[in-house]
Amino acid sequence: MMLGLLLARAGVSVMILEKHADFLRDFRGDTLHPSTLEIIHELGLLERFLRLPHQKVSRINARFGDLEFTVADFSHLSSQCRYVAFMPQWDFLNFLADEGSRYPTFQVRMSAEVTDLIEVGGSVVGLRAETTTGSLEVRTALIVGADGRDSIVRKRAGLSVEEFGAPMDVLWFRLSRRHDDPGDPMGRFDAGRIFIMLNRSDYWQCGFVIAKGSFNEIRAHGLPLFRDSVAKLASFAGERVHELQDWEQIKLLTVQVDRLRQWYKPGLLSIGDAAHAMSPVGGVGINLAIQDAVAAANLLVQPLRDGRLTEADLAEVQTRRMWPTQLTQRGQLIVQNRVIRPVLDRKVSLSPPWAVRLLARFPVLRRIPARIIGLGIRPEHVGTPMG
Repeated sequence: MMLGLLLARAGVSVMILEKHADFLRDFRGDTLHPSTLEIIHELGLLERFLRLPHQKVSRINARFGDLEFTVADFSHLSSQCRYVAFMPQWDFLNFLADEGSRYPTFQVRMSAEVTDLIEVGGSVVGLRAETTTGSLEVRTALIVGADGRDSIVRKRAGLSVEEFGAPMDVLWFRLSRRHDDPGDPMGRFDAGRIFIMLNRSDYWQCGFVIAKGSFNEIRAHGLPLFRDSVAKLASFAGERVHELQDWEQIKLLTVQVDRLRQWYKPGLLSIGDAAHAMSPVGGVGINLAIQDAVAAANLLVQPLRDGRLTEADLAEVQTRRMWPTQLTQRGQLIVQNRVIRPVLDRKVSLSPPWAVRLLARFPVLRRIPARIIGLGIRPEHVGTPMG
């Protein structure tokens, strides 16, 4: 959606295909980091954007065993917005779609599910989709697969994926929030358990991190035992676990970390999770996808306008975005393997690792994870012209 807006704004004809009839689904990780808010500011849309319901978070707090500390403090960032905004992703997508509709070259087709690619002589020249009114065939200079970690586009294109694995999955659910609850998001690390609470105004979005593939075993032990485990970790909200009445309220996120070896082929480019599925560590997946979109628009708008797009142009997008993607995933894997895995494997009391003790002792160090989480390794800036 962001890429479509940027290209249409520059005068390139764009059609966005969305397989669902609307965006009203629970994405859970609805965080918009300072890097994304900076892009919206550069587009001149920030004031209007911030009129939408959202929560501002300038710090991320955690408790590791008995040690409470701040993981990241965004208030020192050199950006327009020194906070993370929590906003339902359907509001974000609808906002971008509304802004895109101001341009005659922007079109969104809802209830249009891509089923296959059209190739001629080794080049992708279009796609096929199923809509509520029948089959649709689109011929175009470029197909962009931004359809997530289960991307049908990258499957049909035959792009090779490198898997990195993850030691955990996440169970997501809601607990009610009261007006006198704390406002900042919180992470709780205890022996064998990790629990996350995100402030969503009138409720807490809760993430219960479990060992990879252990959900069926947890279900077999019964909902009462699960509620007891949540109550021990949710501190002030512990007495609200009775709100979990059945397993349908608890959704499993199967964590995977992967990356395409090559993000493109003639006539096709993958970005976002379709190019690199991120770990939930740091909650940066949405924001890396936005950075991909901005970089792709900056590099491809002129070749598309001139009708001279080449495979080398697509390779340049991967070259630009591969380095920050690799470093971000490498950092996530370090956290997964050196922090999350040992915590989940522990059965007795937990001792904070040295990095946690340093963050707790020296507040200035909190600016480092704030910079990495908030702005990323290589922040992109809007460079596309107005059409």
